[in-house]
Amino acid sequence: MNARLIQGIFDDLNPQTRERWAYPDTGKWDPDRNTREFVAAMPEWRRHGLLSFTLGLQGGNPVKGAMSQPWLASGFGPSGSLRPAFLERLKQILDQADELGMAPILNPFYFGQDEHFESEAAIERALSNILGWLLDGGYRNVLIEMVNECDSPHYHWEILKRDRVDELIEMGKRISRGGQRLLIGTSFKGGVVPAENIVRCADFLLLRANSRGADPGMIDRLVEQTRKVPGYRPMPMVVNEDNHYDFERQDCAMLKAVRAHVSWGFYDPGANTYADGFQSPPVNWTANTKLKKDFFGLLKEVTGS
Repeated sequence: MNARLIQGIFDDLNPQTRERWAYPDTGKWDPDRNTREFVAAMPEWRRHGLLSFTLGLQGGNPVKGAMSQPWLASGFGPSGSLRPAFLERLKQILDQADELGMAPILNPFYFGQDEHFESEAAIERALSNILGWLLDGGYRNVLIEMVNECDSPHYHWEILKRDRVDELIEMGKRISRGGQRLLIGTSFKGGVVPAENIVRCADFLLLRANSRGADPGMIDRLVEQTRKVPGYRPMPMVVNEDNHYDFERQDCAMLKAVRAHVSWGFYDPGANTYADGFQSPPVNWTANTKLKKDFFGLLKEVTGS
């Protein structure tokens, strides 16, 4: 079971937008505080049965509904280099996850930030660099979500889009150290069945159920239709973003996923305030709202934690 906690290593390198993420108690944005508070909350998540969470190296749209992203939230330089401060924050989270027996999902590429790369070759260097860094660091507890919603029309580079992202997946599968490599998949928009080229090459399938409007049958249909895609073979399926809650109901999305033998991921975008949600910095990483408490309560019951 997992949750979308995408902003764990977030920072904004654009001085014109940086202070929009300021903490209400200090009036300043602090990326190191954000990660410290994330790490401090992890043991409680784990005690409730959370085994995974999605992190982003290029963040994840921190303003609900924003069509443009003037902030610079990328852990990569334009040439594909790695930004050390992002890596240091990532290391803190991955080390804590290792101690707790958790397996994070790391998302390297996100729309609205991919346009900062200077070329497709830079994207390939970025992938080689981050996978090499993870493997050289001895991390085996990390899953890779290559591209967030590869069928989004907002990507600048073709290699990050649906028809070519399998090239990056295959490239990533060839990167290894001592015979070890990382497992890789990619996600599509909410309610979309993964394309054949992805089903054939991915190590696991990422599903999204965060489409607009409540649809209690979406999980069942997604799983059933995905298993019929040419090239499918028995493999793990992970829903890593769903904003359908109703945790008090026996037919809620989380329980439907469990009955279908599929992992389920809690997505709480909140209302762009510190007191709410898990998506918009500055984030309160504790279970400080009724919705968060309801999620962790059912999670604890489902997992027997």
